[in-house]
Amino acid sequence: MSTSSPVLRVGIAGFGAIGQSIAAKLDAGVPGVQLVALGVRDVEKARNAYTFAQPVTYTDIDHLVEHCDVVVECAPAALLPRIAEPVLKAGKKLLVLSSGALLLNEHLIEIAREHGGQIIVATGALLGLDAVTAAAEGKINEVRMVSRKPPRGFAGAPYVVQNNIDLDAITEPTMIYTGTAREAASGFPANLNVAVSLSLAGAGPDRTILEIWADPTVTRNIHRIEIDAEAAKLSMEIQNIPSESNPRTGRITALSAVAALRKMVSPLRIGT
Repeated sequence: MSTSSPVLRVGIAGFGAIGQSIAAKLDAGVPGVQLVALGVRDVEKARNAYTFAQPVTYTDIDHLVEHCDVVVECAPAALLPRIAEPVLKAGKKLLVLSSGALLLNEHLIEIAREHGGQIIVATGALLGLDAVTAAAEGKINEVRMVSRKPPRGFAGAPYVVQNNIDLDAITEPTMIYTGTAREAASGFPANLNVAVSLSLAGAGPDRTILEIWADPTVTRNIHRIEIDAEAAKLSMEIQNIPSESNPRTGRITALSAVAALRKMVSPLRIGT
């Protein structure tokens, strides 16, 4: 006699472009996964604006964990500690999309360790993340990444604002930053989640070197990655189509989160 596995109850913290996309996918149906709650800033506004096929609880992000088994973080990076701490202290799972914020809040890893919680960083646009994590079990000599985006994709980035970079004046490919992933995390919190995820999977944020280009000749977010490891040499290029409603992130980000949730309950799991 077979018994079915319990349904994974999912809550989404933040309901912007990415959160809405994930919610729509889950509401359309993912076997073994159910959207049960949304953590939003304005509960009444969200309740009146969206209709789901299945009942969904609307709450604030502080109480979201009470309703679900796993929380998907889709909020501004600055909110990561507020979202993460209740989830991890409850010994539950947190699927993080703002991975760049982890470098600014490394205490969250210790909280997860102490309480039996788990932080999961979604693959997002990072092709070959499994290969990077495998290579990191051995020795990685060098990791370099060149990231190119249309100039408007960097609008509002703290590094751009602090250095008075006029994005509208950029008419040819222009390197606006070079340095480590750790240094970039605070300067480009909404743009460099791919780089931070790469650094966490591989050689670490202080040994992952980045070049960031504002490039008006491209229409996609392009990441070129070169890794020299003991086990293999990896060369990857990702051309990520920007989200229509948020050009700072790619369409594949939401799909990556859904794939991660599906993997948690699937009888066949592909990938490390």
